[in-house]
Amino acid sequence: MTHRTRIKICGLTRSQDVAAVVAAGADAVGFVFYPPSPRYVSAAAAAALVATVPPFVSTVGLFVNATVDEVAAVLAQAPLSLLQFHGDETPEQCAAIAHAVKRPFIRAARIGAATSADDLLKCDQDYRSASPFFSGLLLDTLVEQYGGSGKVFDWSLIPEELAPRVVLSGGLSVQNATDAVQRVRPYAVDISSGVEQQKGIKDAAKIAAFVTAVRLADATQE
Repeated sequence: MTHRTRIKICGLTRSQDVAAVVAAGADAVGFVFYPPSPRYVSAAAAAALVATVPPFVSTVGLFVNATVDEVAAVLAQAPLSLLQFHGDETPEQCAAIAHAVKRPFIRAARIGAATSADDLLKCDQDYRSASPFFSGLLLDTLVEQYGGSGKVFDWSLIPEELAPRVVLSGGLSVQNATDAVQRVRPYAVDISSGVEQQKGIKDAAKIAAFVTAVRLADATQE
C-alpha cells in the first residue's frame, strides 16, 4: 500500500491562509505561541482561526519553554488537538504538561553537525518512555534561535528504522519536497517559511505546489 505522507503547514496567522491550507489538502495547521516569533498569534486570535478549521484537520500549537499554566491558558481559548514543544523541554517537563492538559505532543529534535543516529533513537525512546501522550519527533535543524530554522540538515543522519514515524522539517520548500520525501520517507512533513510571501503571510500558490510536490513523491514509492 502506498503511504500518504501527512503534511503540516505551520506559522499561520490569517484566516485566508488557513483556508488555503485546507483547500490544498494538507492534514494539519500550526500556530505559534512563542511571542518573539514573527509568526506569533495570541490565544484569542488562534481561537478564531481554529474555529474555521473543518473536521479531520489537526490543529497544532507550537510552544517554546512554556509553563503548564501558559499552555493551559491557550487551550482554554483555542481547543488545539496536538502540542509541539520546540524549546529545551525535558521528557519529564513535556510529560507533565501533556498530562495536565490531556493532549498528545510531538517534540522537536534540533539536529546539528554532532548529532548521531543513535542520539535520535535515544531521544525518541526517552520521550516515548516518559509519556503515553508522546506522538513522535519532529526533526529540525539546530540553529541559535528557537522555532523553525528554515535550514536543511543532513537527512542521512535519520536512522532508517526511525524515519517512518518522524515529522521531517527544516528548510523544506517546493523545490526540495519531492526529493526529501523520496529519500527519507517520513511519516509527515512540516513547512512554514518555504510557503510564505513574507514572515507570517502565506502564499496559496506555494502551499498548493508544496502539497503537489509531496504527493508526487508518494506516487513514486518503490
